[in-house]
Amino acid sequence: MTKNRNQHVVPHPEGWAVKGAGSERATKVVETQREAISIARGIAQNQGTEMLIHGENGRIRERNSYGNDPFPPKG
Repeated sequence: MTKNRNQHVVPHPEGWAVKGAGSERATKVVETQREAISIARGIAQNQGTEMLIHGENGRIRERNSYGNDPFPPKG
């Protein structure tokens, strides 16, 4: 059984990679960040998880949730 994991778009020596949280290996490596975001968004929507987009420096610059978020948020 596969765990649902947040999807990360991260820099890669060959372009950009889509990685599941905690995974050593990339799910997919593509040339452009835009292409990686599209792939990660599809996976996150399908799994009901989050997509985290990292900048070229490796720091998270954006995150989008496709899960069951409560509305209104608590806190």
